[in-house]
Amino acid sequence: MKALVLALGLLAGALGASGAIAEDAAPVAIETRSVPFSSFQIGASSNRFGKLEFIGGFELRARASQFGQFSAMRFMKPGSDFVGVADHGYWFFGTIERQGDVPVGVSNFRMQPMVDASGEIIDDKPHVDAEGMHCHDGVATVSFEREARVTEYPVAPQGAGKPVRDLDFLIPRRELRYNAGMETVVRAPDASPLKGARVVIAERSIDSEGNIFAAVLEGPSKGIFKVVRSDSFDVTDGAFLPGGDLILLERRFTRPISVGMRLRRIEGGSIRPGAVVDGEVLMEADLSSRIDNMEALDIWRRDDGKLVVSVMSDDNQSFLQRTLYLEFLLGE
Repeated sequence: MKALVLALGLLAGALGASGAIAEDAAPVAIETRSVPFSSFQIGASSNRFGKLEFIGGFELRARASQFGQFSAMRFMKPGSDFVGVADHGYWFFGTIERQGDVPVGVSNFRMQPMVDASGEIIDDKPHVDAEGMHCHDGVATVSFEREARVTEYPVAPQGAGKPVRDLDFLIPRRELRYNAGMETVVRAPDASPLKGARVVIAERSIDSEGNIFAAVLEGPSKGIFKVVRSDSFDVTDGAFLPGGDLILLERRFTRPISVGMRLRRIEGGSIRPGAVVDGEVLMEADLSSRIDNMEALDIWRRDDGKLVVSVMSDDNQSFLQRTLYLEFLLGE
């Protein structure tokens, strides 16, 4: 609670009348349109895919020039209010609208440009290539891929503030490949073996044996570990389950234009310094299903106690791609 109060105080100062953030850096409302769909696999009636059950999803559209390129999203209120980062230097905010338990669209959608320590908008693309994000107690921890860093920001439903501090991400910079660096930031449950530590995982920065670099940034298990890379899949996001296991969202591109999505479960107790971790594939999908460039993942618990996996795509602001939001039930 103290961390939340501090973060909200910092945010109030950043967004208030003091002018700490440039006037044109405030959140801006974006008009969106949603196109819901009730089936995941095209032409199939089954909603069961591997160990997940499809709930519903929609395509999100907007005409605004800044819309798209969504890399990570997290719920501030389970299944409802969310915040995310886009890899062209924007925050995005909104609320998932539902018909019963089925997601059908977004309301109150806003986007806000990222700012530097002086409160000015950053227009240097390599410096704002935000790929991973996690929120806890009013603090957003964001990983940047090209100019590698992990940075904390105060964040609340009304917007985000200036950067507060950079964290030591432990992975040697020489090991982070350009445009394939730190793609994922997650936070372990307090009661798990990692004791609430934050974890970063690269997209496709690999060692000599082809394993992906990752690191636990704090706590008793602080240190570098590796994730097995298999079947040409790259890590795009992740989220911890309440019991401490880690779910990874992965993506595969195959020529000429095919894309794949995979969810893999890593045993939480296996994550420790020096380890090389792997896990069970929960589901895999290709373009015979309603997927695109799936980059964002969060996991939350419904009022009925069931766990929901939410996945979102990055359209790269390409007319050939779409912004999709999907939900699945996951049994524990």
